Amino acid sequence: NELLMNFRMDKKKSHEISLNEPIGTDKEGNEISIIDVIESGEKSFLDEYILKYDIEQLNLGIDSCLNDREKLIICKRYGIRGYREVTQREIADELHMSRSYVSRIEKKAIEKLAVSLSKNN
Repeated sequence: NELLMNFRMDKKKSHEISLNEPIGTDKEGNEISIIDVIESGEKSFLDEYILKYDIEQLNLGIDSCLNDREKLIICKRYGIRGYREVTQREIADELHMSRSYVSRIEKKAIEKLAVSLSKNN
């Protein structure tokens, strides 16, 4: 029974990996472990691909579901599409409206984007 218990415990541990386990070598032939990759903070190809995809989906959502004023407010508010990030007050002054109205438009636009993005996923 003890041997069977030991085999079962070993089987459960077979799916575990160590952060110090080698996963490859660098250009100089040194072994690279998982901990080296995590500590370096390098973005993986997958992370970069997902970010690029998310940005594309956001741009599609902006174009498909927002009117021109909502697009302008969202792009300026969050620094999208070449605009610098600005406050609601700055947008309100530029568009000659109240800050609270800019806030309502922003909130409505974000809700529209959320619905649009949830449909695409």
